[in-house]
Amino acid sequence: MKSRESSEFRKLNPVGHVPVLVDGDVVISDSFAIIMYLEEKYPQHPLLPNDLQQRVINYQAASIVSSSIQPFQNMQIQKYIGEKVGPDEKIPWVQHHIGNGFTALEKLLNDYSGKYATGDEVFLADLFVAPQIHGAINRFNLNMTEFPLLSRLNEAYQELPAFQDAMPEKQPDTPLQERR
Repeated sequence: MKSRESSEFRKLNPVGHVPVLVDGDVVISDSFAIIMYLEEKYPQHPLLPNDLQQRVINYQAASIVSSSIQPFQNMQIQKYIGEKVGPDEKIPWVQHHIGNGFTALEKLLNDYSGKYATGDEVFLADLFVAPQIHGAINRFNLNMTEFPLLSRLNEAYQELPAFQDAMPEKQPDTPLQERR
C-alpha cells in the first residue's frame, strides 16, 4: 500500500489524491473517469439508465458532487482554509459548501428519486451521492434535517452491503483522522 504523499504514489497520480485505479497498464486517477472506465469494461450491470432524461440527471448529480461538494472535503483544501482563514473556520467553511451542494441535489433529484437517487436501481448518481452524505455526517457533523430526500437516500444506502463495505473507515489506506 502506497502513501498518498510517496513519490511512488505521485507517479500514479501527480496531484496525490485518491482514488487511483491500476488495471494492468491502465492507470486512472479520477473518480468519474474510473467509474466510466468500469462502466465500459463491465457492462453487465449498467450504472447509467437507458432513459436519456434520467441519464442526464445522473450526470448532473455527479457533476454537482465533483465540482461543488467533494473538493471542499479534501484534506489539502481544509489545511489551506485553516492556514489562510483560520483553524476554526475549516468545518464551517466545509459545512457551508456541502450545504449548498446538498440543496442543489435535493432540488435536482426531487422529481426523479425512488428508493435511490434517480429511481429504484443504483446508478451513477448514487455512487457520487452516497459517500458525500456519509462524509457530511461523519466527518463534518452536518445537520441533515434540511435535506430530507438525501437523508432518506442515506438510509437506503446503509442497507446495501456493497456501499457499507466501500465506506472510507473500512479501507486500509484511509488516514487515521478519517476513521471513527
